[in-house]
Amino acid sequence: MSVGDKTGRRVLVDADACPVKDEIYRVALRHGVAVTIVSNAPIRVPDHPLIGRVVVSDAFDAADDWIVERAGPRAVVVTGDILLADRVLKTGAAALSPTGRPFTANSIGGAIATRAIMADLRAGGDAIGGPAPFGKADRSRFLQALDEMLVRSGRGGGGATIVRL
Repeated sequence: MSVGDKTGRRVLVDADACPVKDEIYRVALRHGVAVTIVSNAPIRVPDHPLIGRVVVSDAFDAADDWIVERAGPRAVVVTGDILLADRVLKTGAAALSPTGRPFTANSIGGAIATRAIMADLRAGGDAIGGPAPFGKADRSRFLQALDEMLVRSGRGGGGATIVRL
């Protein structure tokens, strides 16, 4: 079920492997903003009228496509997927990573380029490390960033920030 508040503000969550779902619920409900959890498999969500869950097929990019179709200037998208962040930014939505790093029109190009370089290095057999383990500082930064985004969206602002889990 997809939900939204009366103003159209909402948080769309790329939920497969998202480490901050509980934090999203807490912040969004404090602001009275609807949350839709989007995943390829059922994920348990709290029983609350502002929280919905959508299970899409396991087809390639099914969750991403669903999110992009519903993103817009009043949405905050939480995702760790740089390419999804790029797509939702183009709809006017805000995008945020689970580590609290906002994706913006100014930063997304560099993030995509870095992603491509790292993929090339891995494909070439180079032993490179992955991202740092998710920690308390990441969780705290995420909480602050999401709160700030929802405050801005409540003032009619928003856009250019994506949050992905």
